[in-house]
Amino acid sequence: MSTNNEIKLKKLLDLHVPGTILLASWLDANGFSYNLQQRYRKSGWLESIGVGAFKRPNETVGWQGALYSLQKQANLPVYIGGPTALSMLGFSHYIRTGAETVHLFSLLNTRLPAWFKQYSWNETVCHVKTSFLPEGIGMDEYQETQFPLMIASAERAIFECLYLTPEKLDIMEVYQIMSGLVNLRPGLLQKLLEGCNSVKVKRIFLYMAKKANHQWFQFLDLSSVNLGHGDRSIVSNGSYDSEFRITISKELAQL
Repeated sequence: MSTNNEIKLKKLLDLHVPGTILLASWLDANGFSYNLQQRYRKSGWLESIGVGAFKRPNETVGWQGALYSLQKQANLPVYIGGPTALSMLGFSHYIRTGAETVHLFSLLNTRLPAWFKQYSWNETVCHVKTSFLPEGIGMDEYQETQFPLMIASAERAIFECLYLTPEKLDIMEVYQIMSGLVNLRPGLLQKLLEGCNSVKVKRIFLYMAKKANHQWFQFLDLSSVNLGHGDRSIVSNGSYDSEFRITISKELAQL
């Protein structure tokens, strides 16, 4: 290997965050041509995991490390949300145990690369594309291991759980999660309520918050929240709540 390539290889190793993916486009932008990438692959310094993505040999990469690369190298606006965010933020005791689906959220036009979707992660990854909440509100940086990840705050994440209710998340499970969220920030909740374009989500959120008797509920200004018109049926053959004009499960209504 020439001295110049040795210098480039040292630079590559210095740039690499252990446990993450090296994207071919990012390597090329940092001076590692596609020809050089293939030479590193053939010589065993890089290992392909799909078109446009490499990992270091003998290095285990999970979905978190791959997500880090999508966020930091590809600048994709995809982040950890919903029940996955709440679990990582310490509310796992309110979420069912066992093999869980990882929920990643993004804007409608965001596409995950084929290598990410086709790779065999230990967990099932569900990519939820939606614009029911404003971009960027209620986002935090979370560092679980050696690399930071963008994640929904607890306030945004519970809205995302309600968005998945009842088709993908059981309404009783979501209420159990909601009942444990005693320290939510009313200022941030107010922004999310005013920016949310899902009448269903807003009505269920307010219904559950009031039912759980959270102290932060009294600090919300509902006069500036658009709750739409008419009734909304969340479940069939349920119980109707006249205040928020929603039909919810009889089990939840009887709590």
